[in-house]
Amino acid sequence: MKILAINPGSTSTKIAVYENEKRLFVKTFYHSIETLSPFPTINSQYEFRKELILAELKKEDVLFLFDAVVGRGGLLKPIPSGVYEVNETMLKDLRNASMQHASNLGGLLAEDISRSIPGCKAYIADPVVVDELEDVARISGLPMLPRVSIFHALNHKAVGRKYARSINKNYEKMNLVIAHLGGGISVAAHRCGRVIDVNNALNGSGPFSPERAGTLSARALAELCFSGKYSLQEIDKMICGKGGVMAHLGTTDMPAVIKKINDGDANAELIVDAMIYTVAKEIGSMCVSLRGNVDAIILTGGIAYNSYCVDRLIGQIDFLAPIHIFPGEDEMEALAFNALEALQGNIVCKVYN
Repeated sequence: MKILAINPGSTSTKIAVYENEKRLFVKTFYHSIETLSPFPTINSQYEFRKELILAELKKEDVLFLFDAVVGRGGLLKPIPSGVYEVNETMLKDLRNASMQHASNLGGLLAEDISRSIPGCKAYIADPVVVDELEDVARISGLPMLPRVSIFHALNHKAVGRKYARSINKNYEKMNLVIAHLGGGISVAAHRCGRVIDVNNALNGSGPFSPERAGTLSARALAELCFSGKYSLQEIDKMICGKGGVMAHLGTTDMPAVIKKINDGDANAELIVDAMIYTVAKEIGSMCVSLRGNVDAIILTGGIAYNSYCVDRLIGQIDFLAPIHIFPGEDEMEALAFNALEALQGNIVCKVYN
């Protein structure tokens, strides 16, 4: 089985080709601010990204060989975890998504490219809107503002399964707390294969991160919104994009920040330690969601490569449960393996409606 995986990011487009579980090649196209500036919306970048992908596939002479094309899932309606074959309802919702995000292009590109290949399927897998919350976890203090599940579902699920396999256990029979530590940070309680609670890693709850503000004082934020100084778009950017470490230190480059700390920058040290502190508290709260019955805590994402951050975090949470590190995020492998399982009939594709 040959599979093409497509992962559109805010400033990059990554593709990878797999033959069964073997990766044949991977290519990342980086898009500068200048390159993307002519496009007023994410959707308007569609043809630009598509042509880059097709040109690379033609160069590698693999364009018409695929059994499936799988794209990163976008900001669809809340859905359970799984693999979904792209259908017309999904395409419509991706084109008209309530929020602009590059991941919305994943399913659109997968369907478009697969259409020209006889017998080729188009899938998405574990999009960021995976919703398995328990009812009690949905309730907030205002009925019109329920808690929402938006998190790094693809990497969470892949890492949970990878850890379970490494100890010859079944992910669906384990209780895990998984913390994805990247530009955004999501911490989730996984109970027997379902994410029963998680912070909204996109729209502002939980830990602050290199680029996101996390939980804020509701009254203070309301006053900021009505101060007349900022537009809704500017407030959005403060919450996601220009919040967190970026707001304090003017950068999201964590290795550069750690270098500042090593050079004696006390303010940089305080900000990073504060970020880690908020992550530790969130991990603790998810242990409570699992009533203390936690088989393991897993740290993943790009920041999990950073020994300064990992060591300080472990120092605050090591009494809670055994801790395991799976640094980085191989979303391309996760996408491809999900598609392979669907092609081989090992899992049943779900229907988006």
